[in-house]
Amino acid sequence: MHFTINGQSHDIEVDVRTSLLDLCREHLGLTGSKKGCDHGQCGACTMLVNGRRVNSCLTLAVMHQDDEITTIEGLGQPGNLHPLQDAFVRHDGFQCGYCTPGQICSAVGMMDEVKKGWPSHVTEDLGAAELTVEEISERMSGNLCRCAAYPNIVDAIRDVAGLGDRNPNEDVGKEVAA
Repeated sequence: MHFTINGQSHDIEVDVRTSLLDLCREHLGLTGSKKGCDHGQCGACTMLVNGRRVNSCLTLAVMHQDDEITTIEGLGQPGNLHPLQDAFVRHDGFQCGYCTPGQICSAVGMMDEVKKGWPSHVTEDLGAAELTVEEISERMSGNLCRCAAYPNIVDAIRDVAGLGDRNPNEDVGKEVAA
């Protein structure tokens, strides 16, 4: 089987039942993406496949031959961080860090969805999605953080989107906690 992961070609034979997450972690040594729940409920395993967010624990690797797969390792490296990686550090958008790779990959995909004009459940103007706090919270609701760093995650995303600081009186994360 042939895979392109983080811009590198890989020819590897794995069991056809191998998930994309297990391919990356167990066969290629790309351990940045985490196995949290193994049921697609936490988002810790989020990767980008052809630019779209995917829960890699739920998708079989064999389905993604010849796709462009990006893990957290492919977004940036120490000394050359992706803008979202840098913003997560500056805004303290993590505590234990377990969910951070999935949060960052999801945020990259989410920002691309907004750029393309894709609405979410809370998008008020279907012709122009805006990254409000509510919009970000809704779009990131598939990524859980046990440490409750949601306000700082939202701040990091808003920073990269050029939206400035959030109003500290806004409730962030209530949609996820509900």
